[in-house]
Amino acid sequence: MIKHLSASLAGLALLTGCSTYSSQETASSAATKTEITRKGAVSSADPRATAAGEAILAKGGSATDAAIVVMVALTVVEPQSSGIGGGGFLVRADGNGGDLLTYDGRETAPRAATGGRFLDENGERLPREVRVTSGLSVGVPGNIALAAKAHAAHGKLPWAELFKPAIRLAEDGFRMNVRLHESLSNRKERAGLTREARAVFFGVDGEALPVGSIVRNGDLAEALTDIAETGPEAMYDRNAEDIAEYIAEMTPTDGKMTTADITAYVAKERDPVCAQYREYKVCGMGPPSSGGVAVAQMLGQLERFDLAALGPDNPTFWHLFLESQRVAYADRELYIGDSDFVSVPVKGLVDPTYIASRSALIDPTASITDLKPGTPPGAPLARADGDEPPENGTTHFSIVDGEGNAVSYTSTVEGAFGSGLFFGGFYLNNELTDFSSTPTIDGKPVANRVEGGKRPRSSMAPTIVFDEDGEVVLVIGAAGGPTIPVQVARSIIGVIDFGMSAQEALGLPLIMSFGEMAVIEKGSVLEGMQAELEALGHTQIRAFGPPLKANALRRTENGWEVATDPRVAPKLIYSR
Repeated sequence: MIKHLSASLAGLALLTGCSTYSSQETASSAATKTEITRKGAVSSADPRATAAGEAILAKGGSATDAAIVVMVALTVVEPQSSGIGGGGFLVRADGNGGDLLTYDGRETAPRAATGGRFLDENGERLPREVRVTSGLSVGVPGNIALAAKAHAAHGKLPWAELFKPAIRLAEDGFRMNVRLHESLSNRKERAGLTREARAVFFGVDGEALPVGSIVRNGDLAEALTDIAETGPEAMYDRNAEDIAEYIAEMTPTDGKMTTADITAYVAKERDPVCAQYREYKVCGMGPPSSGGVAVAQMLGQLERFDLAALGPDNPTFWHLFLESQRVAYADRELYIGDSDFVSVPVKGLVDPTYIASRSALIDPTASITDLKPGTPPGAPLARADGDEPPENGTTHFSIVDGEGNAVSYTSTVEGAFGSGLFFGGFYLNNELTDFSSTPTIDGKPVANRVEGGKRPRSSMAPTIVFDEDGEVVLVIGAAGGPTIPVQVARSIIGVIDFGMSAQEALGLPLIMSFGEMAVIEKGSVLEGMQAELEALGHTQIRAFGPPLKANALRRTENGWEVATDPRVAPKLIYSR
């Protein structure tokens, strides 16, 4: 199960907090309203990126085109969460009921990386600042390669056209919103690690630029222009040596990044993970993502319960949901890693008979004691549970074009501002810290151990839901590290079982298992259910404000509902 809770909660706390501002700002009002559109639709974590995606759709661009535009624009306006220095996963559904494709742009470890990458000479874990804010944590960025692969298959507009909105934002400047200001202030040491980053985001006093300030990033505009004009070769060929040398210089131990690591990077098409939930089909990413499997398992385990009758105000529902997480994440920790390096029993993990056997462990009247991973069909023997720290900074966007093609894309640099290393105006990821620090435990190999060229396991869960006629009815995903599959599964239940709008479902509170401890969302209705949950066996409950951020599109009779997480809206304003 997920461990190291105290450290992770301390880190997550810095990304939360709520401030009250006037309601006059258009960004805040736009982010909180429920919008219905008859043609294409975009839901992202920043209204400027959303507007850029909508403009591309209006020009006749495909959902894939718009997704690329949003990803690149978020590199400019939401650097704390994602960008071209990171990677992502993209799930695409054809509007005519045809192909469902998933693309893997997850970062890779240098070929020279070893299992002891994050350990000192005594086998002890290196200090966090050494592991994270150095070249040790940086994987080969995959987002541009992912964008190029998806565009080649599904793009309609020219590649260069997709970079124009982001280039304008970087050159002309954008206004600092509350969310970015707070992220910079709370992560000052990492966000301002380099002189170049400080020159963009911080004032001469060393503090984050005030809310409402104009932020310009000339180096990023230049880098994006280069990629727009030259194509992905700008990152993976002509500038590969410079990127590799920069990362290598910042790498104190273990295998250093090389030019060959970058030029050899390939975004991959993967098999989707699909499972039935009631009369719907839920599809997401397979390994190295754990998100698709976790969502399928949680929903499958809960299908035998009448969740609609229980409803979201019943503690028994939240108990059942918490138990389904515990069961699913027990398997996740043991079995899921990069399937190019380890055998992952995906079919066995989502096999209905196996899921039913795991569901039988869930008791509506009591919590499971002595929970252990299951043994799905095809499971490899002698695996160990690793010691991965929780993931953090991520973003998600959902897009449907006028032809009904849908894209669910989750993008990340891992922690807020990634490694803190700043190259070409963008932050480089710290994704390699998603690997287990320890390669073996008690002589057993860890599936998610560091290996050269390997992709670390991820919680990202871009998801598309189909009705019984094969029509796309929900395009959804989330940010928030290990909470991502939980947010997605919770919201799907909200829409399917509780009959909620997507906006209402995204606003449902969070409850999540971290080992023996359960975290409930501070200030939510769950705090009032704590006594009932404790009576059901959840004796270690902590109220907390985790950083949640989900986005969704839901098909309605009148068109597409555009939904954004209501927790994020107050932080999108850029004037007080």
